[in-house]
Amino acid sequence: MLPGESLDQYHALRQAIFADLAPRSAIEWLLAIDVAELSWEIQRYRVLRHKVLETYRQKAIEAALRSIDMVGIAPGFEDEAEYYTLQNAHSWRIDAAAATEIDTRLANYGFDQHAINTEVYVQAREMFVLFEGLLNAAQTKRILLLREIRNQRLADGAMRPRQ
Repeated sequence: MLPGESLDQYHALRQAIFADLAPRSAIEWLLAIDVAELSWEIQRYRVLRHKVLETYRQKAIEAALRSIDMVGIAPGFEDEAEYYTLQNAHSWRIDAAAATEIDTRLANYGFDQHAINTEVYVQAREMFVLFEGLLNAAQTKRILLLREIRNQRLADGAMRPRQ
């Protein structure tokens, strides 16, 4: 478990998978355990990907604010203006009233939610690709394990003598 994850939720997911797959042999139990582990990893990757996008959304807000607020700043005041830009972006993330005011100000300068979302994906593209790769790999492994359980059952059924 990673910090913030719930052991109870993990056990509930695992039990639901075990109940659904109803393993009938030791091999099926091992495969079912792997399916449960991969399912938990997939859920984890989705949560982490979402958190990455939230973080990059703040960075996109920073970039948009910088393009508005840093124009015409006199030399020598850039550091202070940058500090306030970062503070405003942080306030946007944690304070709903500040977020509304900043969103309105950004919209007045042509930064609608689509423009912000585009900036989020541009900035987060490497991390997003990383998580998409992790998700796809785990999903592919899970599908292969589920097929293996099905193949085990088909093979067991073919070996049983007909009555």
